[in-house]
Parts: sequence; C-alpha cells; structure tokens
Amino acid sequence: MNWVALRMLTGDRAKYLALIFAISFSSFLITQQASIFAGIMNRTRSQILDITDADIWVMDPATQYADEVYALKDTSVERVRSVPGVQWAEPLYKGRATAKAADGKFRAVVLLGLDDASLAGAPEPRKMLLGSIENLREPDAVVIDLIGYHFFFPGQRLQLGKTFEMNDHRARVVGIVDASPPFQTFPIFYTRYSQALNYVGRERKLLSFVLVKKAEGVSAAELDRRIQAVTGLKAVSSYEFGWMTIRYYLKNTGIPINFGLTIGIALIVGTVVAGQTFYLFTLENLKQFGALKAMGTTNLRLMRMILLQALVVGSVGYAIGMGLSAAFFVVARTDATRGIVMSWQAMVGTGVLVLFIIVVASLLSIRKVLVLEPAMVFRG
Repeated sequence: MNWVALRMLTGDRAKYLALIFAISFSSFLITQQASIFAGIMNRTRSQILDITDADIWVMDPATQYADEVYALKDTSVERVRSVPGVQWAEPLYKGRATAKAADGKFRAVVLLGLDDASLAGAPEPRKMLLGSIENLREPDAVVIDLIGYHFFFPGQRLQLGKTFEMNDHRARVVGIVDASPPFQTFPIFYTRYSQALNYVGRERKLLSFVLVKKAEGVSAAELDRRIQAVTGLKAVSSYEFGWMTIRYYLKNTGIPINFGLTIGIALIVGTVVAGQTFYLFTLENLKQFGALKAMGTTNLRLMRMILLQALVVGSVGYAIGMGLSAAFFVVARTDATRGIVMSWQAMVGTGVLVLFIIVVASLLSIRKVLVLEPAMVFRG
C-alpha cells in the first residue's frame, strides 16, 4: 500500500511541487530568522563571554545590562577582596573612547581597561592572531580586535605597530585578537586600566566592574550573596550577567517582535498553503480512496497512507529548506554578520514546527476519507 500512496502523491506534479514549496519556504524562513535572532541576542553579551577567567561580576546595584555602566569607587575593589571565598578581585574599565588613526579616520570604540598587574579579563591566548596579551605591559600599548583592524586599515595585511590618537594620547597596536562580535559594531580595544583612564579623561569615578574569581569549594551563588551582604553592590555570575543583558534587550527593544512576526507569518503561510493544497489533493483522490475501502482497506490503513504522504512531503520540504538556509548563511557571511550562523537549535525547532504543519494538513484530509462511503465509486 505504501507505493500506492506515493504514486497518488506524485500523480499531480503541480500540487506535489506546491506542497514541497510551501514546506521549504516555511522551514527556510523560520530557520533563517530564528538563527539571525539568536545570533544578534548572543552578540549583546559578547564581551562577557570573552572574559573567561572571572566567575563573578560586581557592579552598581542599579545596573541592568552590560552596556549600562554606573562607575564605582576605586575602594570597591578592596572591599570585594575582603569577602571570604574570594580568590582574587580585579578592576575592569568598560566604556567608549574615540580612536583616530594616522590617516585621519576615526571612530568610537569599546575600550576595556584590564588590571595593570594581572591583566585579568584579557581574551584567551588562543584568540590572539598576532602578538601577545603580555605586550600590553609596554607603554601606550593596545590590543585591537580583527574587525576593528579591518575598519581602520582596509585591505592591509595584519601588522603590529600601527598607531592611534586617543584623547591626545598615543596608542600603539601590540596585538590583534579575534574577539566575539559586539551587538553594536564598534572596534574593541584592550589596554591596561591605568592607560584606559588616560584615554577617556579623568573623572571622579571610573571603575566599571570588579571581576572576581571564587575560591575552591565556594559556589558562585553563595559568594554572590556574601559580596552583596558585605559591600551592598550587585554580584552576579558571568552566566547570569550574560542572560541579564539578553533579557534587557528582549524586554526593551523591538527586536523580538520583528523577528517573531516574520516567524509567525512563515508558520501561518506554511500551515495554510500546505493544509489547503493537501486537502484539495485528497478531494481529487477520493475515488481512489473509496475504491481501496471497497476492496476492504481499513480506515487505519488509509490514515497511515495519508500520514505517509504528509511525512514524505514534510521531509523533502524540510531538507530543501535547510539546504537553502545553509546556503544563505554561506553567501551572506561578511565581517558585519560574523558570528551569526545557522544554529542546531533553530534546525530542531523548525523540524518540530514542520511536523506540526504536516500533522495539521493531514488532519484536514483524514476526516474526509474516514467518512467516505465506498459505494460512491460505483455511482455514475
């Protein structure tokens, strides 16, 4: 009976291809939009993800996300260090500065100031493309991210020693790092904490965060509570701080609505078009189903035939949609879209939605077949 069901399915090529197109288009659009949305949201916590040596971030209690910084007093570092369970605590400056290259090109940059002695918060060594993070100990030294280098020096090979002017101070590139792409496409500069303060100008308070490494045997949640109780500051794990940032953008921007509408439209189009086309296909084959009933085929067997047809259409359409989505991310890969890739979570989620579409399409057809009278095939 399986080959009969497949023969019926492909008998009308136009309707068969329309079904495939509806599923392919829906699965492509859902996967593409969901992957882009996830990639953009992940970018909001890029600087948090790049700092892997700290377990806990300490900040002002009113802080809502990573890009909203209210400066702390310098004494906050010592207060955090005094908390039992803290292995080490180091200052981190995070803010904006303006960098001007020798040819006059300038741009706002994300400036990260690392502790002068320990360089806590530096990117992992494996991400360094040229130079070493230890080179930051040299005078006027900065490490620039790869995309920032391409912006300031387009078409030039990677080379150390390039210079910038920042707040009337000289900055010299001593390293190039493959940093995670930020939400806002600003170049990223790493330097020493004391040097960062020179680049942005002196203010009464400039300490952005305190990075904390917990001692062995102490949980991050327990240390968070201790730090908050002793200092009155907010202390959260790196993981939670990342999700705080994502939740802020989900709640306070229109990004989720825009992507949600596109995904919803793709789901509705796929369900309606596939359901209607599959229903019309069943109506045109009612005589064949009636003949099979007249020969003794049970309702259960007919249901299996219809579900097999729907499963074949769904599998072929899903496979084509995933192929188109993968091709899109390959073709659209640029510096601006770096880090936005087709995720396996989006593929799995799309697979579940495609299964929902074909089940709905099948249910519309199954009822018509179940109430079918076999005698109709002998009329007229």
